[in-house]
Amino acid sequence: MAPAKHRARRQPTPLPPPEPPLRRRGPDPEWAAIRPCAICCRESRGFGYVHQLRPDQYPTYQFCSLRCLDAGAAIAGRHGGMIDKTDMEQQAIKEARRPFAEALTELGLMEHFFDLSAEQIDQLIEAAVDGFQQSMQGQALNDDLPF
Repeated sequence: MAPAKHRARRQPTPLPPPEPPLRRRGPDPEWAAIRPCAICCRESRGFGYVHQLRPDQYPTYQFCSLRCLDAGAAIAGRHGGMIDKTDMEQQAIKEARRPFAEALTELGLMEHFFDLSAEQIDQLIEAAVDGFQQSMQGQALNDDLPF
């Protein structure tokens, strides 16, 4: 029996259209950063404050409640947009002094900073950290977003 040359080819069955992704309520987990409340250090709940609505000039604070938001806004208003550092932030700055000094020594710059007080060194560390954070936030909020 000779093979049939014109045998009917089976067409592949089309795939069903993909199901639309489930829409979640609330922020996208990849974009949402859980930060502690700037007043009481509990988990923040979506209440935020930026002095004079200028995130390019002032830090953004998160709060757990309207009560903490009101207190934080009052403090920031009295202190030019700044809220005092938390105990954790103060400890982190103190612990950053040694690596900062090691980097200065490694680069041969320690002699220029030797006469500075601890408060002045802390100010340099804070400026570096704040600049880093502002740059990261600015890059994350670029205009290439599709919405």
